[in-house]
Amino acid sequence: MWSYPFMVNAFRAGAIVAVVAGAVGWFMVLRQQTFAGHTLSVVAFPGAALATLAGFSLSLGYFGFCVAAALVLAAMRRGREPGGSEESAATGVVQAFLLACGYLFMALYKGLLEGPQALLFGSFTGITTGQVTTLALAGLAVLLVLAAVGRPLLFASVDPQVAAARGVPVRGLSIAFLVLLGVATAEAAQITGALLVFALMVLPAATAQVLTARPGLSLLLTAVLGFTVTWAGLVAGFYWNYPLGFFVTSFAFGLFLLAHGARFAARAVERHRAASGAGPSSSGPAALAGGAA
Repeated sequence: MWSYPFMVNAFRAGAIVAVVAGAVGWFMVLRQQTFAGHTLSVVAFPGAALATLAGFSLSLGYFGFCVAAALVLAAMRRGREPGGSEESAATGVVQAFLLACGYLFMALYKGLLEGPQALLFGSFTGITTGQVTTLALAGLAVLLVLAAVGRPLLFASVDPQVAAARGVPVRGLSIAFLVLLGVATAEAAQITGALLVFALMVLPAATAQVLTARPGLSLLLTAVLGFTVTWAGLVAGFYWNYPLGFFVTSFAFGLFLLAHGARFAARAVERHRAASGAGPSSSGPAALAGGAA
């Protein structure tokens, strides 16, 4: 498997995407902006479809449409709370229009069906060294900006009203985060495809936040989980002729179910201890589950 240059590029790109998508996705889940993330993942489809139709770089289509859509979402928010009903309505308008544009571009495309199918469900056979370099540079920029604004962004995500009262630029952070989310989505879509990028952005972060409530540990765990499911998906996709996005999503969903099962078991143990008069445990999986709750 490692003797094929396109597989080496796929593993390199997968590692980059997993770390970047995990870091940004963790904040997205915390800020309850998963609908915005889903919209940007949908926007990746018309961007790539237009690039295929017009014959220019797919990366340009991904990044251009996702970042532009992120700026539109930021302009339409106008001070609305993250995850609120008004923001959801504005996000849905953008999603519906651009999704329709994507299907128009796909209908106008006169090539083989494999092109649009790869845009929707992902493919690792066409990843080039130039794309890996582009992903690495964009990912590094995202991580550097996220590291610079991470602490105030965490404060603004947990309690935006108090953060604003303390002088934190909540509005500016919100716009910056949406742009970062757009870039991270454009990166991940080139691995998993436009329809399944949402899974890589959400599932590892949601799984990590089930397992622990400590921000630093949860962020690290998100990156590790994303890296694991992405590389496992690449191995499975090499040996079985099914879409890469299916494997990545299935593995991530399986870990999500296992995390919830572990938390349920830990709570059952705590209830048993409480009923028997032993008292709650101060360490171990039960305490971890209690902290996450």
